[in-house]
Amino acid sequence: MVDLEPTQFRARLDDALAVYVTAMGYPRGTEYHRAPMWTEHMTRPGWRAVGALETTNDSPGRLVGVAYGYTGSARQWWHQQVRTGMRHSGWHHDDIDAVLGDYFELTELHVLPTAQGHGLGEALLRRLLRGRTERRVLLSTPEVADEDNRAWHLYRRLGFDDVLRRFRFTGDSRPFAVLGRSLPVPDRVSPLA
Repeated sequence: MVDLEPTQFRARLDDALAVYVTAMGYPRGTEYHRAPMWTEHMTRPGWRAVGALETTNDSPGRLVGVAYGYTGSARQWWHQQVRTGMRHSGWHHDDIDAVLGDYFELTELHVLPTAQGHGLGEALLRRLLRGRTERRVLLSTPEVADEDNRAWHLYRRLGFDDVLRRFRFTGDSRPFAVLGRSLPVPDRVSPLA
């Protein structure tokens, strides 16, 4: 696990996007559309990135996992989308402000399929959130039947609760869940009884 400073992240951007495209099962070429957005995200207040490297005797460290995020803001598209969704689903104005008032947006968390199942996603998430000063962390993730994939299992194990379910972001026909939890994340979350 390594922290990725902006210069390091830029140097590994192609590798990070390859992890993203492979982990999400997107078609090749998707990375070209995402690169400008990921680069712009690096300029946002509170931006932080971490990576998981696979090291071998003949390699300085191939990127097999990446996570990043930043401090959420009312001026950001994601924040505006989630606020509108919360309002339309019946959330009270004060409750919306409490959730969206001070949060870290977990924007991306991806591990290559060949490296999954070894705790890298959890390690990346914990390292990314370590020392954050925001009150909450929020994320969006695609809905899946019975919440049955590794991402959902990780988020539930770490105590993420529902904010919105079956929400559709503008320009994307897939349903998403918006999940959140208070910060900090304890070193170890006790298993559910």
